[in-house]
Amino acid sequence: MLIGRLGADPEVRYTQSNTAVATLSLATSEKYKDANGELQESTEWHRVVAWGRLAELLQQYAKLGSQIYVEGPIQPRAWEDRDGQKRYTTEVKALTVQLLDSRTDGASGAGGGGASSQGGGRPQPAASNEPDFSSGADDDDLPF
Repeated sequence: MLIGRLGADPEVRYTQSNTAVATLSLATSEKYKDANGELQESTEWHRVVAWGRLAELLQQYAKLGSQIYVEGPIQPRAWEDRDGQKRYTTEVKALTVQLLDSRTDGASGAGGGGASSQGGGRPQPAASNEPDFSSGADDDDLPF
């Protein structure tokens, strides 16, 4: 589970079988005091991949700077680049995504994207007119 801001608009491409694949660059930040008592901030960047309808919804609603909640497994992946070199990356396979920003500009026509934390600490939609970015996975098996 990650909460962060997008470093760029989602990049969407399509497979040969016409399945949408969105790639997101997600920044998460942590603030802390160093040994001298000075406030420091550390930012980590995460590669997030979403498939199918979820990818299309992200392309439509998520933009540079959007704050989002992402839930899904971490998956390592290997491939060969154009020079034949073996390359490795680790990415988050998004199963659930929620927009946490409230949009008041009306540009998307879909209304808000805000969320609030309720119940088990998981963000829940604040308005009923939000797009559902869930993959349909059941949360009853969560250990908390």
